[in-house]
Amino acid sequence: MPANDVWQHLVETTLLTLLINTFWLALGVLTGSALLGVSLAWFTAVYEFPGSRFFSWALLLPLAIPAYVTAFVVLGLFDYTGPIQTNLRTWLGTELPWFPDLYGRSGVILVMTLAFYPYVYLMARNAFLTQGKRLLEVAQSLGLNQRQGFFKVSLPMARPWIAGGLMLTLMETLADFGTVAIFNYDTFTTAIYKAWFGLFSLPAASQLASLLILIVFVVIIAEQQFRIRMRYAETKRSARVDRIALSGWRSSAVACFAASVLFLAFILPIIQLSIWAIQSLMESFDQRYFEFLFHSVLLSAAATLITCFAALLLVYAARLYSDTTTRIAVRIATIGYALPGAVLAVGIFIPVVWVDDLLNAWWLKLFQVEIGFLIQGTLGVMLIAYMTRFLAVGHYPIDSAMQRVTRNIDEAAMGFGLTGWSILRKIHLPILKTGIFTAAALVFVDVMKEMPITLMTRPFGWDTLAVRIFALTSEGEWEHAALPAVTLVMAGLVPIILLMRQTDK
Repeated sequence: MPANDVWQHLVETTLLTLLINTFWLALGVLTGSALLGVSLAWFTAVYEFPGSRFFSWALLLPLAIPAYVTAFVVLGLFDYTGPIQTNLRTWLGTELPWFPDLYGRSGVILVMTLAFYPYVYLMARNAFLTQGKRLLEVAQSLGLNQRQGFFKVSLPMARPWIAGGLMLTLMETLADFGTVAIFNYDTFTTAIYKAWFGLFSLPAASQLASLLILIVFVVIIAEQQFRIRMRYAETKRSARVDRIALSGWRSSAVACFAASVLFLAFILPIIQLSIWAIQSLMESFDQRYFEFLFHSVLLSAAATLITCFAALLLVYAARLYSDTTTRIAVRIATIGYALPGAVLAVGIFIPVVWVDDLLNAWWLKLFQVEIGFLIQGTLGVMLIAYMTRFLAVGHYPIDSAMQRVTRNIDEAAMGFGLTGWSILRKIHLPILKTGIFTAAALVFVDVMKEMPITLMTRPFGWDTLAVRIFALTSEGEWEHAALPAVTLVMAGLVPIILLMRQTDK
């Protein structure tokens, strides 16, 4: 089918549905993440209740579970043929017309909310910790009760942090492919994949990607304009010490609320994944599994090395040259995290195809021999896509660590005769070690969990754990997908532990 006909077919049949589905998905996930993240952050930062110290860090653990893993666990448990509905029909002796349809919009919104609320929780909690009990006391001195103090004083002052968490949530929602694919919920990312691999139309996929990029850039510009007017301030650290002790039914209600969210978002998926993994171990575990694991680790390690090296160069260049051009270049280089993996895959593949065609035509003209594809379907294309997607993830921890290196240290180093790269190697690198290690851990696990780029650019037969999960869940084999999923979750716990250590300091 010609490219123009494919695009016309998409416009006439699915484009409006894609826009509507993407809009309601983004709105639903943002609303749910804001409600869960802000409320849990407020309770754990300001109040003392049973388990408050435990929940303050445990509520971050769902970040270790990819959203698409939570998706197939939820469907495996609560689908019509799953154990929950099957046992209920047996016990009640009747069908369950009142049981919600998980394949609807509400199901995918619920799963993605449970997966992404920690972004809002982390940012909002940091804001509330800087306010502490003292701000509520000031509000009460003005005649406001605790509830009014929250809505009229604490919440507005935490708005910049909450907006940052919601921005991360929105980007993850727009970039998600695995979750919506498992739920058969059509969005731009699934449409791009189907246009490329289903209709075999790279131009149609690029046109869909361009439209999604336009939406993303509008959101980014709006967020930047919103932040321009913001000013940040932090109270003294002593304000973080005292908390308000809850008692009676309020204490129990808050503890039950936090426990319920943690159970649904982390404990239940981990338990079910472990059960399935044990049950399917003998069937799923074979020599290919070592290949999947090796491919995932190799790609993650190579991408981590390249990405962190590029991030370090960006940070050091911004330190040496603080002009407007350098700042804009760094911003452009790190904007890839705001773009969905499917969009990046299409954007990188188009020039790769052009270069391959050019090389093939040049070689054919010179030697009358077709050499085929030299760049397409290689690991180099995947690594470029990974670096573009996750450069911001590596940049921010290293840049934050560099901010702690004062100019006086550079001046002292130059006084000892060090210049340029010598200062970076002998002075900066030892100081940046923690930031570099944190960046490496985050990039490593993000690459292991990444699905659309791997799925769309991998060499033939080069499957990873994420691709294996997608292949099995596409066929409804939830139990067999548990083993690679458990491996991904265990790897995802590494940056979460590092993150918890940083927030506890």
